[in-house]
Amino acid sequence: MSGGSHLLYLHGFRSSPRSFKARVVQQRMEAAGRAADLICPQLPASPKAAMDLVLTLVERYSGNLAIIGSSLGGFYATWLAERFGCRAALINPAVDPLKDLDKHVGITTEWHTGEPFEFKRAYIDELAALKVGTITRPARYFLLAATGDEVLDYRDMVAHYAGAHQHVIQGSDHAVSEFEQYVDEVLAFCLTDNPNEGDAGSDQRQ
Repeated sequence: MSGGSHLLYLHGFRSSPRSFKARVVQQRMEAAGRAADLICPQLPASPKAAMDLVLTLVERYSGNLAIIGSSLGGFYATWLAERFGCRAALINPAVDPLKDLDKHVGITTEWHTGEPFEFKRAYIDELAALKVGTITRPARYFLLAATGDEVLDYRDMVAHYAGAHQHVIQGSDHAVSEFEQYVDEVLAFCLTDNPNEGDAGSDQRQ
């Protein structure tokens, strides 16, 4: 973990910086003496508000930034990676959250606090504005996908991030409950200086 990048962690829908994966990343960054390089905001329910917040936080680091995004955070991370041209590691990312989140319109609760919040119909249109149809420079992406994801279909992820560095876990779940086994691989991709961003095909692992 020798690189100088700042690291942005984006949690998923109904999640928070208190999620298991976010805490694992935080612990690794602290152990490396790089806690100050981690940016891990609580994202508002509104996708537009969430990206406005993130852009405010990271504009100064846009040339020196890497992103980890989980689930809906992976969708956001893709939009940001295309905008900034930075590296992004995606953990069971939502490829098309417009259809997945349509059923959540209304009042729902935050996982870690039980606090209610409203996911408005207008937010679906905000998601549509952030959708990346086809990624450019696939080598800037690392996909960690689980075949056992009970929420999203890993095959959609593999297809959407074709040509990217890919590690497909046989089994596991949407949360990647054994994420501690994979966090070093994720951080190495994000934070190693000057990685080879050529053809990533040979780097794919099943």
